[in-house]
Amino acid sequence: MTSTPWIDTLLFGIYPYICLTVFFAGSWVRFDRDQYTWKSDSSQLLRTGSLRWGSNLFHVGVLFLFFGHFVGMLTPHFIYEPFIAAGSKQLLAMISGGTAGTLGIIGLTLLLHRRLTDPRIRATSKTSDIVLLLLLWVQLALGLATIPLSAQHLDGSMMMLLAEWGQRIVTFRSGAVELLAPASVIFKLHMFLGMTVFLIFPFTRLVHVWSGFASLGYVLRPYQLVRARRLNVPAGNNNPAHRA
Repeated sequence: MTSTPWIDTLLFGIYPYICLTVFFAGSWVRFDRDQYTWKSDSSQLLRTGSLRWGSNLFHVGVLFLFFGHFVGMLTPHFIYEPFIAAGSKQLLAMISGGTAGTLGIIGLTLLLHRRLTDPRIRATSKTSDIVLLLLLWVQLALGLATIPLSAQHLDGSMMMLLAEWGQRIVTFRSGAVELLAPASVIFKLHMFLGMTVFLIFPFTRLVHVWSGFASLGYVLRPYQLVRARRLNVPAGNNNPAHRA
């Protein structure tokens, strides 16, 4: 039995916990100490232009991918096995993920072009804004690059290995790193960059995602009845409203 390279142990056995710790603790500290920076820093007032198309395509694609990865990787095989085979699930993930990834990267390309070519938006952009967009663009491109590789494992074996890795990481079980031995370097780069997004999350405008999840409570709360309060103001010349 060959030993696991130390770099794999570091990147896929230790690094995930560093990223998750910084993700949760950093988000909490930023909200507690620096709430005025807790915003998306929208540039809509400077120029609408391609913002609507770019933002909508990006958000639709990325949100679908996030929840798709979350459910797909963290749902144990025995739960969905009675309903769909592993190979069929992988094919579904390739088609839906490829569509969402294409929408996301088109939207992100529009947003990047807008931010880099418009002088006013470029002048008000932080370096972290541009680095974040480039990082997300590369991540989406790597995700799309994994689709041809996934097509070589239509039996679902690779998808099950990656899902088992994620499940062992979040449940603190051993043997997670060894599962990635057959994975291509493209898969590993995609996973590493995905974890890095969680690492930098608290230090970027991405923190406004938490507010988006929190706002779902407004949809579920009961209606509030607001009635106008009628004031009985005596008539007469001494009424300040009359004098005004």
